[in-house]
Amino acid sequence: MAANHLTAAGLTVLDRNWRCAAGELDLVAADGDELVVVEVKTRRTTTYGTPAEAVTWRKLARLRRLAAAWLAAHDERPRSVRIDVVAVTVPRRGGPLVEHLKAVA
Repeated sequence: MAANHLTAAGLTVLDRNWRCAAGELDLVAADGDELVVVEVKTRRTTTYGTPAEAVTWRKLARLRRLAAAWLAAHDERPRSVRIDVVAVTVPRRGGPLVEHLKAVA
């Protein structure tokens, strides 16, 4: 769902669930000549906060390290790198709500 949302927004998905010894990146995309590392968070309720609130400063630091590892493993030379969050809320009734937060770090 998150990858489809990004594609509809004009981004090109380069990788899904990329793993290395340091962890996993949910999605890696290109937005023009900018590399976008995307953390996807899904929640059924907001009882314990929104999906985006689950992305802590620790998680952002890990995403930065993983972005560097992804770049080292691939032949990509982006102009810049940004970290986005796709927050998905799936309520008991109705369709899912997808929110794309750009450049969170």
